[in-house]
Amino acid sequence: MLTVENLSVSFVTRMGTTQAVDDVSFNVKSGEITAIIGESGSGKSVACYSLLGLVPQPPGRIDSGRALFEGTDLLQLGESDLRKIRGRDIAMVFQDPMTCLNPYMTIGKQLMEPLRLHGKVSHADARHRALELLQEVGIRDPGSTFDNFPHQFSGGMRQRVMVAMALINEPKLLIADEPTTALDVTIQAQILKLLAELQQRRNIGIIFISHDLSVVADIADQIVVMEQGRVVEHGNREAIFENASHPYTRKLLSAIPTGANPHTVEGGDTLIRVQNLHTWFTENRETVKAVDDVSFEIRRGEVLGLVGESGSGKSTIGRSILRLVPVTSGTVSFDGTNLTALSRSAMTSMRQRMQIIFQDPFASLNPRMTIFDTLAEPLLLHGIENRRSVAQAVLQLMDKVGLARQFARKYPHEFSGGQRQRIAIGRALATRPEFVVADEPVSALDVTIQAQILELLHELGREEGLTMLFISHDLAVVRQVADRIIVLHEGKIVEQAQAETLFQQPQESYTQQLLKSIPGRSIRT
Repeated sequence: MLTVENLSVSFVTRMGTTQAVDDVSFNVKSGEITAIIGESGSGKSVACYSLLGLVPQPPGRIDSGRALFEGTDLLQLGESDLRKIRGRDIAMVFQDPMTCLNPYMTIGKQLMEPLRLHGKVSHADARHRALELLQEVGIRDPGSTFDNFPHQFSGGMRQRVMVAMALINEPKLLIADEPTTALDVTIQAQILKLLAELQQRRNIGIIFISHDLSVVADIADQIVVMEQGRVVEHGNREAIFENASHPYTRKLLSAIPTGANPHTVEGGDTLIRVQNLHTWFTENRETVKAVDDVSFEIRRGEVLGLVGESGSGKSTIGRSILRLVPVTSGTVSFDGTNLTALSRSAMTSMRQRMQIIFQDPFASLNPRMTIFDTLAEPLLLHGIENRRSVAQAVLQLMDKVGLARQFARKYPHEFSGGQRQRIAIGRALATRPEFVVADEPVSALDVTIQAQILELLHELGREEGLTMLFISHDLAVVRQVADRIIVLHEGKIVEQAQAETLFQQPQESYTQQLLKSIPGRSIRT
């Protein structure tokens, strides 16, 4: 169906020319899924976007190559001809549906738009077809949600809408660009299953772009591995997973979380005690019970994993412990002190001993502050260092989290995602806390960077004697770092046990469902 030969794409910037895609070739067959795998910056998305004229020119530039789609070279087509193919013969599912769906248009109108644009279809027929497709992709009662706006859907539902929109004109080729990266494991499993079923039912070809080999382990027929703009290895699923030949492919495979925490500790006396915690919010005059009567303890030196889907209340628990959101009722004790009874000023001084690592470092780091200022701020605020001694303390902190000292005067936007997360970890550890809440600290990172950050947290945790609440929706990640695990569902604790006990002998059906949803389970065990 599609043959890409010797594709090269570059970007011309003030800093010179960057070769994003370098002599890339691959094929896609009808009725098969071809996965393109690589870390951020490997060129996998640029290679696919260039096929449909979605790389802005300038600064982008297609230097060479052919992309034959049913005999037609896509790279030689003008914009008007490409527009006829886009959305009709070749469709795309983007990574973040919230930024791709028009917030001013209802879901129904957005679904009908490509159908009416590419075919002479009446409004009534377009609506009927859109409702059928919403049903096919698993949207319950589509008639009642047809006129809803994107913000009224969950992440998984929005991604299903994106899949429906891509399929509404019955394309021959579907390009899915990291369609499950931001989703919970259960929703991710549903979207992967949906794509595989639709591909079989409609006999379409799919290009599946991802940074995670485990995600494509169960669905891909062919796998293309890219590094720094080049294809370093390609083959069928069995060849890649059982007999990978290139060091980079083996590096990606080794970064997939597979084993248990080898450093499990029993923990000492109780440091954190949460009793009958309720944290409720009022939205549109309705009460949302984000955390509903939750009780647990965290022992000193222990890593407690807190897992659950989006909306389960796990991040709210972490923020409630640190008093970053108001607690409705219940108590949180830290080293015998009732935090819920402290004044704001008393809580400020207590926060020297309690810190948080947020999920998105780009959003949580001040874009106007250099890394030096970011790391120096908590040291000066809590009087740990003075103006004379702070410079040396900041440099030592950078050494500890693996950041080169010459980066001290750079700003957050000048760093990669993994480097920014190291900065966020450094800021959290600056006050030498006893307790850290790590809120989804690796969910947005490539698997290799994720492995580095997890190892860093491991090392720092043991060196500093940290007690940690590790929050994640990915059970495989939590298994690597946690001593005990609590499973949360709709604001309530469903199950809690030692990490390996939970994996080997889950008692509750919800926990069993989460474990079954872990992608690529066959290669993790």
